[in-house]
Amino acid sequence: MIHMTYQGYVFDAYGTLFDVHSVMEKIHQHYPDHGDTISQEWRSRQIHYFLVRQMVNGYRPFSDITQWALLDALAYSGVEVKPDIVEDLMKQYEKLTPYPEVNDLNDRYPDHTFTIFSNGTHSMLQPLLENNQLTDTFGLLSADDPKVYKPHPDAYKHAEEKLGFEKEDVLFFSSNPWDITGAASYGFHTAWVNRNDQKWPELGIEPTYIINDLTNIPE
Repeated sequence: MIHMTYQGYVFDAYGTLFDVHSVMEKIHQHYPDHGDTISQEWRSRQIHYFLVRQMVNGYRPFSDITQWALLDALAYSGVEVKPDIVEDLMKQYEKLTPYPEVNDLNDRYPDHTFTIFSNGTHSMLQPLLENNQLTDTFGLLSADDPKVYKPHPDAYKHAEEKLGFEKEDVLFFSSNPWDITGAASYGFHTAWVNRNDQKWPELGIEPTYIINDLTNIPE
């Protein structure tokens, strides 16, 4: 049964609120004709690497994971790796572009409590919110505080404790199936933001809702 009244609306950041591939334009400036490949490899390796570190109980901050993934994506693409370019591309994670409907989310739902819960560190996420004038829209929780990544249940437990709501009163949004699976397994209600019109993977767990974007969120 779908629970129709939620007290907490919690959002993943990367790929859900912010377009991780908006870095592509900057990549093209440094490496013409390699933007798409590097961007795709960067994101794929970023996810792969933090999941591996989680499996071996070897937590490292998401900023480290992100830089390692970038270095390997550049190496994979066969381009010259220069420290100043790496630094410039890493700074782009503080300037990711929000999806269009994110900017007025607070205006459309003024009575809702919105919180980001991300694997990103506070030092990555706070500038991202500031650069996009979204600090008044979202509270901020980071997996860097408990030192355990989503989709581990302890990560969602940390979020529940910080939110102060019962898990059944939380609706969690993510574009990442692994994140939705983790949140649903923990007991949150979930909304998969299926921006690319994909099939939900056969994971034995279904999201509460499937939506295409955040224009009209379940209430």
